[in-house]
Amino acid sequence: MNMKDFKPVHFNWRALGEVALITLKGSERKNPITFDSYAELRDTFRKLAAADDIKAIVFGSNEENFCSGGDVRDIIGPLLDRDMKGLLEFTRMTGDLVKAMRACPQPIIAAVDGVCVGAGAMIALFCDMRLGTPQAKTAFLFTRVGLAGCDMGACAMLPRVIGQGRASELLFTGRTMSAEEGAQWGFFNRLVAADRLQEEALALAQKIAQGPTFAHMMTKTMLGQEWSMSLEQAIEAEAQAQAICMQTGDFRRAYEAFIAKGSPRFAGN
Repeated sequence: MNMKDFKPVHFNWRALGEVALITLKGSERKNPITFDSYAELRDTFRKLAAADDIKAIVFGSNEENFCSGGDVRDIIGPLLDRDMKGLLEFTRMTGDLVKAMRACPQPIIAAVDGVCVGAGAMIALFCDMRLGTPQAKTAFLFTRVGLAGCDMGACAMLPRVIGQGRASELLFTGRTMSAEEGAQWGFFNRLVAADRLQEEALALAQKIAQGPTFAHMMTKTMLGQEWSMSLEQAIEAEAQAQAICMQTGDFRRAYEAFIAKGSPRFAGN
């Protein structure tokens, strides 16, 4: 499937070589997410599983903000009129978005500037890597609107990234995690100046895209699957995964380039 010419309706998309750049719309409201953008993002990440022309993805910021979370007018208000079946349809759809992000084989890098809260914080959390700016303000706001902190997999993923105690504090209080805290706690891989954020994120994505993308897919798969494995099961699973990668042309290309004292040109197969 070719996605370089993909034209979504409810968010911005740019294909820069083998890297896709996604940003949310609505910068005047700090890029809220809506029913429509939830669904279209979910469907897009599902399609990316079959995309041969996109090797890495940057989920970026738009006009100095990442995402202000679920739109108050377009989401929160209408939810008050839904019955339990309708509410579950919505909450399962939000979960389907982050599940699709984890299932798509391409590594996803979040480039977080400014506001990154609620569902926006969850999108950043479910990316594979996160770059932030000193101005990044991340908050899991669910308790502040009368909801539990267990939203979209937060209680499973956030402790794995920053630790149980820190995650508990953020999810119970809904307070803002500063950029410095995010970097110290491992939420952000690193902080960069705001005027270099997109450039740095794209450079990282392009470096990844030039690597052995089949092997990257295997790495992302194992990072997810090994959470529920014992150590012995994980070691065996990685033995099998690595044996599969040893059958690829990229493994042979790397060997031949090493012998020739050159750099391998990976083809993703």
